[in-house]
Amino acid sequence: MTLTAVGSIAFDTVSTPFASGERLLGGSAVHFALASSFFAETSIVGPVGGDFEEHHLQMLRSRGVLTDEVQIDHAGRTFSWRGHYDYDLNTAHTDETQLGVFADFTPALSERARACEVLFLANIQPSLQRQVAQQCASAAFIALDSMNLWIQTARDELLSTIELVDCVLLNDAELRMLTNRPNLLAAAREVISLGPRVVIAKQGEYGAALFTEEDFFALPAFPLENVVDPTGAGDAFAGGFIGFIAAKSADVSHENLKRAMAYGTAIASFNVEELGTARLQRLTGEEIAERVAELRRITQFIEEPVELRSRPQA
Repeated sequence: MTLTAVGSIAFDTVSTPFASGERLLGGSAVHFALASSFFAETSIVGPVGGDFEEHHLQMLRSRGVLTDEVQIDHAGRTFSWRGHYDYDLNTAHTDETQLGVFADFTPALSERARACEVLFLANIQPSLQRQVAQQCASAAFIALDSMNLWIQTARDELLSTIELVDCVLLNDAELRMLTNRPNLLAAAREVISLGPRVVIAKQGEYGAALFTEEDFFALPAFPLENVVDPTGAGDAFAGGFIGFIAAKSADVSHENLKRAMAYGTAIASFNVEELGTARLQRLTGEEIAERVAELRRITQFIEEPVELRSRPQA
């Protein structure tokens, strides 16, 4: 199935306790597409400035990503983010954001992009997400990511956009903030009541949890000794998860959702091993398959009956 991803294309300057780099190719649409392109033809929609070099586009094309929908403003500059992480790699500290051409971004989708069968609305203003979702009304599966900023400043717009989608991806704190529910299960149930069929709570180094109206599933993060840069890991997870669903013709059976979680988890684990998108740029399908198999091994157990002791009656 064809897949369109709408989001940021960026240059990131990142510092962690283990490495640092300047003007690294990143952005939600890029991390997502480098993951999803293993499963489905992926077209990215996002703006870049005149400082965005052709070799970046060539790299994306070499990985099977369609770049015809990238909007180039030669007079502007590409969105850039500078941030750092302390030893708690779950928390990114923003030092500077330069919106550049992203400040006036209005997604202009071609007829081909609007005809996509699967759509990912990356973390952009809810009003823009809604515009895109309405343009892609024939999509069989629409997924949305968001963040605490939009929950705080555009909650009503975000809620009305959530009503249009099939899947919502938020971290656990954002789910609680959106619903004012302290319990994660209750928060997910409330979001599902708005219309989505699937809710995913991203939990950073602890993995992710999936909720549907009928079921629940969770996976830990893949165990790694060396984590260099978590930037974009959530988008890489989304790319693996949604790309797998696209490969399965948007069949969201519980078994497919569980497998999609495994592929998203595996790809996200590669994303964090190096700065920016460097590791994803040379990732292979064989490496992904090996890590999914290992994830399956370490999360299975065999139930053996055991005689439980009886407690004395009070």
